[in-house]
Amino acid sequence: MADDPYPSTIIQIANILNPNLDSSSYLYIFGTLLFLLTLIFLSSLFSASENALFSLSAKDKEDMKASDTPTGNAVLKLLSHPKKLLATILVGNNFVNVTFVIVSSVWLEEILDPNMNDYFDFAIKVILVTLILLLFGEVIPKVYATKRNVSISKFMSFPLLFCQRLFGFLVHPMVRFTTIIDRRVRIHEHTVSADELTHAIDITSNEHTGQQEREILKGIVSFGSKTVRQIMKGRVDVAALDVQIPFNEMLSKVNEIGYSRFPVYEDTFDNIVGILYIKEILPHLYETDDFEWKSLLKPALFVPDNKRIDLLLSDFQEERMHMAIVVDEYGGKLGIVTMEDILEEIFGEINDEFDEEPLSYSKIDHNKYIIEGKMLINDFCKISQTEDDFFDQVKGDAESIAGMIMELHGKIPVRNETIIYKQFSFTIESVDNRRIKRIKVVIE
Repeated sequence: MADDPYPSTIIQIANILNPNLDSSSYLYIFGTLLFLLTLIFLSSLFSASENALFSLSAKDKEDMKASDTPTGNAVLKLLSHPKKLLATILVGNNFVNVTFVIVSSVWLEEILDPNMNDYFDFAIKVILVTLILLLFGEVIPKVYATKRNVSISKFMSFPLLFCQRLFGFLVHPMVRFTTIIDRRVRIHEHTVSADELTHAIDITSNEHTGQQEREILKGIVSFGSKTVRQIMKGRVDVAALDVQIPFNEMLSKVNEIGYSRFPVYEDTFDNIVGILYIKEILPHLYETDDFEWKSLLKPALFVPDNKRIDLLLSDFQEERMHMAIVVDEYGGKLGIVTMEDILEEIFGEINDEFDEEPLSYSKIDHNKYIIEGKMLINDFCKISQTEDDFFDQVKGDAESIAGMIMELHGKIPVRNETIIYKQFSFTIESVDNRRIKRIKVVIE
C-alpha cells in the first residue's frame, strides 16, 4: 500500500468509509475526486462572474471603455445584453452543479460501505454534498467577487463569450421566453396613482409630521400631472409693456409695478416681441426720452398651455430663464408662467420682501368664503379642502372659478345671482361686462 501513487490521506479516508476497497479501486476514487474538484472550481467561477459583472459601477464601465483593452471590450459586449448574459451564467452554473451532484452520488455509492448506517449514509450523500456545493460553489466565490469584481469580470469575459456560443441553443429560447413573460407582467402591473400616494401620505402621517411637510409631499406627488394652464397667470392679470412707449414712461411703469421682468408687446399682447429684464435698464437710467430701449429686450420662451410643469422646469433650467409666454393651439397668447409659479406648486405660496399680502380670498366662517373670480380652481380646492378633480365634470376648459361658473351658467351672470353646484353655492358679488370679479361661496 506504501507503493500506491495516490495521496495516503485520501486512501485512509476511503478505507474508513469502506474497508472492503482494494488497490484497484484507488484509480477510480482519485480520478473522480479530481473531476469533482474541477466541477466545484467551475461552479465557483460561474457564481463569482455573476456577482462581479452585475456589480460593476458606471465608473468601472467608463474606465473599461476608455482603456479599450480586449478584455474590457469583451466585458462591455457581455453587459450590452444582460438577459443573454444572465441566462448563459445560469445555464452553465446549473449544468456544472447538476453534474457535480450526479457524479458525487455515483462516486459515493461506489466507495461507501453497503452496511453503513442509513443516517450516516444520508448525512454524507445529501448534507455534506449540499454543504460543499453551497459553500465552495456559491457563497465564498460571491463574497470574493464583490471585492474583486473588475478583475474577475475581465478574467471571465472570454470564457463567457465562448459559453454564449456553446449554450446558444438553450440561451436564446430562455431569453425569448423571459421577454414574453416580462411583457405580460408589465401589462398587468399595477401602477400607483397620484391619488393613492396622496392618501398614503395622509394615513402614514402622525403628530410629528407638520401640515407644511404633508403639503410639500402632496405637491411633489401631483407635480408631474399638472399642466402649465393650471398654474399660469391669465393675460388680463399680466403686467406687460408696450414697446412703443417712451423710455421715461416705461421707467415710471416699471417703478410703479415693481416686477423684475416684463413681457413686451407690439400693438397687442398677442404680438410679444421679447422680455425686458430690469437689470438691463440699470446702466441706462439717465438716458433721454428717445432712448431705444427695445434693444435691451431678450428673446421670449413660448410654451403650450398643455405642457407638463415638470417638463417646463427642465426647460427653464436648460434655457436659464424664469418666465415663459403661454400659448394655445392657435398661437394665441394666454398669459405667462414663471419659475415661482412652478415652485409654489411644491412649497406653497412664496412671498418675497416686495410682495404684498395676497387678498384673493377671505374666510368668513368654517363654510363661507369671499374669493376673487380669477382664483384658480386648483387653489380653491386647496383652501376649501376639496378633491382636486371635484369640478372636472363641469369646468370644461376653464381654469379659474369665474370661468367654471360661466361654464355652469352658460353666460356671464349678473350681480347677486346665485349658481349652485352640488354642495357649493356661488353668489356673484362683483361683475362687469367682461368678467366676474368677486364671488361669495357657501359650502352646505
